[in-house]
Amino acid sequence: MQRTAKAVWDGDLKTGTGTIDTGSGALRQRKYNFVSRFEDGQETNPEELLAAAHAGCFSMAVVAELGRAGVAVQQVATQAKVTMERIDGKPTITAIALHMSATAPGSDRDAIQAAAEGARAGCVISRALAPSITVTLTTSIEV
Repeated sequence: MQRTAKAVWDGDLKTGTGTIDTGSGALRQRKYNFVSRFEDGQETNPEELLAAAHAGCFSMAVVAELGRAGVAVQQVATQAKVTMERIDGKPTITAIALHMSATAPGSDRDAIQAAAEGARAGCVISRALAPSITVTLTTSIEV
């Protein structure tokens, strides 16, 4: 299986603009620029897309872990925050903080927490980032 995306950049680094497209068509001509990456611009950026990918992957991995454990869950919602810092003068992603909220009436809180920990280490995106990026996890579990 392969997935594709395409980015096109026009102009110089500070005043140029780019677009991102995904093979599925979910993103079409999504704009990004220097301000959206390194300041507080309103367009998208690769780091935001990485956070979205990680949140989606992690949520599905938690549900898969719970299914294997025989635990029914109503909803898993995940927020991912990517931290980018300058290391040796270069912008570097240093950490991703995941916060998962799960609703699973009548389920075991410890089983859900264990599934979340397993997913933190085992989801595809976490594994792709390991070991260079620290992935932390906090949870809010409603049973």
